[in-house]
Amino acid sequence: MKNLYSIIRSGLLATALVSTSALADLSDILSSGKVKIAVPEAFAPFGSVGATGEHEGYDVDVAKLIAKDLGVELELVPVVSKQRIPFLETDRVDLVISTMGANPSRAKSINFSSAYAPFYSGIFAPSTVTINGAADLKGKTVGVTSGSLEDLELTSMAPEGTKIVRFGDNAATLSAFTSKQVEVLVTGNTAAASLTAKDPSLDLERKMIVKDSPCFIGVKKGNEDLLRWVNVFILHKKLGGDLNKISQKWLGQDLPPLPSL
Repeated sequence: MKNLYSIIRSGLLATALVSTSALADLSDILSSGKVKIAVPEAFAPFGSVGATGEHEGYDVDVAKLIAKDLGVELELVPVVSKQRIPFLETDRVDLVISTMGANPSRAKSINFSSAYAPFYSGIFAPSTVTINGAADLKGKTVGVTSGSLEDLELTSMAPEGTKIVRFGDNAATLSAFTSKQVEVLVTGNTAAASLTAKDPSLDLERKMIVKDSPCFIGVKKGNEDLLRWVNVFILHKKLGGDLNKISQKWLGQDLPPLPSL
C-alpha cells in the first residue's frame, strides 16, 4: 500500500508541476519582471537591425510599448518565420510579434490576439489623384510587378481602358513610380513604405486595399490572462492613436481598420 500511495502521490505531483508549467501566464511575467518577445530577424520595416546595430521596426516598437505598459524589462528574441510557433510552444518567448497572419491551421497550435498591424497589397498614388474604387483606374497608367499577387488582383479588377504597365521585379516597379513613368502604383504596403522611408517628402497615399492579410500577436495556448491583456492593450493603443503613430512612422500611412478576435 505504501508503494501504491507513493506512486499516486508522485503522479499527482508531476501533474501539478505540468499544470503549473502549462499555465505560466500574465502573473508569471509580472512577477519575473521580464517579458520575452519574438520579433522579425530581418524583415524591414517590421523588424531588422538598424544603423545603430539595434533591432528596430514596427513590431519592435509594439514590443517596447507592451513591456512599458506591463512595467517589465523587455527581452527581444529575433526569429525567422519557421521559429515563431515552436519558440512560443517551448516557452523560449512569451509572445510572438512577427508579422504573423492568423489561419485555422496555426490556430490549432497557438492563440491569436486581435490584429495589431496592417499587411496588405494596395493601390497607391499621389494625393492629387482620385481613386475611390477600381472604376477610377480607367485611363490611368498603373505600374505593377509582373506575375505577382498584385498583378493577379489588378488584372481581375481593373476596368477596360486601364493602362497596366508590368515590370520584371519590385525594384523596377517602384523606380517606375518615383521616375513618374506610371501614375499609380499597385504593390505591398511594405514596398510602398520603403519609398517613403527613402524620401519622406514623397507624395504617396494609400487609395485602396486590394488584398488584406493583417498581423496578429501569437500567445501560447493556456495563457488566457495574457491573451486577454494583449487584446485590451491593442484596443487601448488603437483608440489612443499609438498604433497609428507607429504605422505612420514605419509604413508612412495611417492605420487602416483592423479585425478584432
